Amino acid sequence: MIRTEALRTFVTVAECGNIRDAAETLCRTQSAVSMTLKQLEGQLDGALFESDRKSKLTDLGQFVHDVAATLVRDHDNAVDLITGYARGRSGRLRIASVPSVAALILPEVIQGFTRDRPSARIDLFDTDSSTVRRMLAQGRADIGLGSPSDKPEGLSDTALFTDPLHLVCRADDPLAARRAPVEWGHLDGGALILNETLRGLGSADFLALADKARLSVRNVTSLLAMVRAGAGVTILPGLATRTLPEGLIALPLADPACVRQVSLLHRDGVTQSPVNTAFSTHLEASLAVMAQALGVSLPDRPAAQ
Repeated sequence: MIRTEALRTFVTVAECGNIRDAAETLCRTQSAVSMTLKQLEGQLDGALFESDRKSKLTDLGQFVHDVAATLVRDHDNAVDLITGYARGRSGRLRIASVPSVAALILPEVIQGFTRDRPSARIDLFDTDSSTVRRMLAQGRADIGLGSPSDKPEGLSDTALFTDPLHLVCRADDPLAARRAPVEWGHLDGGALILNETLRGLGSADFLALADKARLSVRNVTSLLAMVRAGAGVTILPGLATRTLPEGLIALPLADPACVRQVSLLHRDGVTQSPVNTAFSTHLEASLAVMAQALGVSLPDRPAAQ
């Protein structure tokens, strides 16, 4: 059987025009290169060079060179592709994320990730937490970034960060004149517009308000349009309030339990692809740098041993 490395040696000698330069290129001794050429000629039962100087190919040598040069190049490309995929430098990654994370965290994270991995391909789906979990469970996404509450069986989560919830209202709302964090008792349940973020809140005071709510909106753009039109007030994570439309403001809530947790979600029983693992590692490292500027809190991680 003719080995790929024997063909590589022959191609290198043919292109260098002598054994000495080829040996330096291959980081081998001249005697080892000569021996490989003799073995290859023996396997082919024919001479590859017109003379011992190795400067001119025979007809057989020219044919072998034309075929082998392509084979060696394709072999090297295949090895590069395989090792690149195995090391997370290439591959396709489907990410389902809540809008605030997709808009304010992922652009910088993905830019840094793909800069170092130009062969990686990423599909980003911007949607609410329940759809993030559903897409992941159905195999339509590889990574989910959203709330772990009501997580279906078969999904695991790793906490990424928490950010405080804020009341969002019009700038001319009487609540905007308050100089202290907003208490639940300051709110009129009928004026509260529910949204996906509020599913995880379980305090009795909030649930009493939620029971009186007359409006629920899933899409953040539509939700803010409702608030701007005077249809009511709503509650959103701090990240989602950093770029509010003109005329709206965000007010802190007094209840310390009013935080939104964002987790990295993935399917159980499925070996993560190398690019998936590489992105997850890159995301956590990026958040460690970005957290303070974003106003989010990172979970305590066990110290490395």
